[in-house]
Amino acid sequence: MDNISSTDESYDVGYGYQPSPSSVDDQSPTETTGLSTLSGNSFAYCRTNSETSAFSEHTDENSWSETGSPLSSRSLKSPTRAVLSRLGMRQHKTIADDPDTVDLELELMKERFSKLLLGEDMSGGGKGVATAVTISNSITNLYASVFGQHQRLEPLHPDKKIMWKREMNCLLSVCDYIVEFVSTSQMLQDGTTIEALTSRPRSDIHINLPALRKLDTMLLEILDSFEATEFWYAEKGSMSNNSTRAGSFRKIVQVQPQPQRKEEKWWLPVVCVPSGGITEKERKHLRHKRDCANQIHKAAMAINSSILAEMEIPESYMTSLPKSGKASVGDSMYRHMYSAEKFSPEQLLDSLNISSEHEALELADKVEASMYTWRRKSCLPQAKSSWIMVKDLVTDDRTDKNNVLAERAESLLYCLKQRYPELSQTTLDTSKIHFNRDVGKAILESYSRVLESLAFNVVAWIEDVLFVDKTMKNQEE
Repeated sequence: MDNISSTDESYDVGYGYQPSPSSVDDQSPTETTGLSTLSGNSFAYCRTNSETSAFSEHTDENSWSETGSPLSSRSLKSPTRAVLSRLGMRQHKTIADDPDTVDLELELMKERFSKLLLGEDMSGGGKGVATAVTISNSITNLYASVFGQHQRLEPLHPDKKIMWKREMNCLLSVCDYIVEFVSTSQMLQDGTTIEALTSRPRSDIHINLPALRKLDTMLLEILDSFEATEFWYAEKGSMSNNSTRAGSFRKIVQVQPQPQRKEEKWWLPVVCVPSGGITEKERKHLRHKRDCANQIHKAAMAINSSILAEMEIPESYMTSLPKSGKASVGDSMYRHMYSAEKFSPEQLLDSLNISSEHEALELADKVEASMYTWRRKSCLPQAKSSWIMVKDLVTDDRTDKNNVLAERAESLLYCLKQRYPELSQTTLDTSKIHFNRDVGKAILESYSRVLESLAFNVVAWIEDVLFVDKTMKNQEE
């Protein structure tokens, strides 16, 4: 990642990435602070806004350390020491000899896993959600608790960092027991070879979880690298009305005699730089970290997309599909997709003049629904009466038409998601997460989603600083 070339301030955040997670090297990239809203009753898996549930207590910057201090294993006797050590619940040696702290940690652990087992149904009546959904919600809500109020390019508060690492270790420890059995040959002492079943980590977890942990570490390192900076933040400000960054619907800070922010983002801090702008060294550092964070964002998005693709499509979604793909996308878009000899999804998106995130998400839902409608039609058996059998070629053409339309809808959906990387998850993605029962996939999906959100935010924060710096330099000239 050191070889990433510096780009200008208009660097695009989410374009064209399909390589595997292994393509991300060991450089230290950035974090993102977008998150999906998850609760036991609501499954709107948006990538940017989130709520916290009972699993991860909502805390401020100072309160957590008084209630949940991590501990050292030296104060614990086996097997308690082994359990807490495995769950990442030992951090500070200074409190290791306090038995009250040990008891508190054990009680916190019992409370959290009780809520997981109850499926967020505190009545115990068995009406809770599935374990996979509960863990997914827990990771999402933990991310909201830790990063929800972190909106600046600066290191994460030490207590928040400890909380994030400790509770993520606790949730991810479930993956240690998700295994698959394979047949292996073993040789006995007498030279006899036998076949035996041995367990190993499930392949998707073995490949993706270490990659996600590495991306997590890199993002925290990127934030840590902004401890001493030449820029700072002001709490009050308003947005200008004419500065939208392409592809994200997020307004950028404009440097005026009095900085202005868009009304809907009034709570975000305003970037401030010296009158002559930042130094070239600082500017180079920002660009390098932006490029690293951008690569992390792409890698996390690729992992998330692959996990979602492997999840089963719920039957309820298939039954809700329209009978006609044309009715879903509309006549004009259908004509463009069907009649064009060389279909260009980019050109079609440009002609639609999408002006809001709501419109982009609505279009994504329609295109995805039409894609599965055409796929379903192409797989249906064609009834052949005596006179239809004479027209087999026509039938084949019809099947080919459905396949072509489905492929073009898929490419259009991919380009739409690349153009708007901060887009909320589609109806199908939300439905998959809601009905998913695979705990391993739930962990990988939610972990990659929150890292993708964090990386996106880090890129946006860095671009804010670079934009303000460039504007300030132009004013000086």
